[in-house]
Amino acid sequence: MASSGFQTKKGDSHSDHLVQPTNPNVAAMQEDVLYHFSLSTSTHDFPAMFGDVKFVCVGGSPTRMEAFAKYMAKELGLDHPGAEYPNICRGTDRYAMFKVGPVLSVSHGIGIPSTSVMLHELIKLLYHAHCSDVTVIRIGTSGGIGLKPGSVVITRQAVDASFKPVFEQVVLGKRVVQRTHLDEELAQELMQCSLELLDFPTVLGNTMCTSDFYEGQGRLDGALCSYTEKDKQKYLQAAHSAGVCNIEMESSVLAAICGACSIPVAVVCVTLLNRLEGDQVSSPHEVLVEYQQRPQRLVSHFIKKRLAAARNPPNL
Repeated sequence: MASSGFQTKKGDSHSDHLVQPTNPNVAAMQEDVLYHFSLSTSTHDFPAMFGDVKFVCVGGSPTRMEAFAKYMAKELGLDHPGAEYPNICRGTDRYAMFKVGPVLSVSHGIGIPSTSVMLHELIKLLYHAHCSDVTVIRIGTSGGIGLKPGSVVITRQAVDASFKPVFEQVVLGKRVVQRTHLDEELAQELMQCSLELLDFPTVLGNTMCTSDFYEGQGRLDGALCSYTEKDKQKYLQAAHSAGVCNIEMESSVLAAICGACSIPVAVVCVTLLNRLEGDQVSSPHEVLVEYQQRPQRLVSHFIKKRLAAARNPPNL
């Protein structure tokens, strides 16, 4: 098994929950080629490479996820002069993957389709590596509704563009609808971490997941636009009334797929603008860089707390 130097103790109610795909065909496969990761069970020793993974942090940008891996190395005391963090998926340009101790940092691209492909192969990777007690967290960016830019939203529930907590796709020509519940305890734990940091405004609320950045989110600045400013404001106000705090493009599929496999999952996104006041992200680059670091700082604090608690469990 891979060793990260971080030992977790068994005995709580969540211990030894092995990652398990719901697809029974996976177990019968002699070889499983994770094509979009450029990894295969016949050419890579998954338990040795990934067996100690306890936290998987995903985000859209390969650059951001590499930066997060380097940040976690420093936070966990694993960084040293000359340390390198190679892209495990360097055989492909679809996704990027970096590992630091028990933390796996993976890019998912933009939108539901790209995230879905990544999640299928990620969950199979964790299964083949015999990983247990894994927590998945998306760290990303979003557009806020009624929030100041730079606010961090911890998602309570992922909803679709009609404000319903569902994820819909067509399978073999039939409409399949899945619920998009996120782990409430995990969300509350992350919220507690934000209260301990007190570095930036953080809220717990619903996140609307859309399939498009422009018309799907009511923007007026795309190449196409079939509505007015008044129509846009009416829609965004309705979303706000439904408890929606921010808009992005991945949370629903993350909730649906991880939920189906009983993997605790959370979404932590910073808002880059208030959509009630505009559509374009116009803050200076250095401001946006600092905003994007906020979810990373929050999730890092959470991971360190979890690891400390695992090394020193309370006496019952």
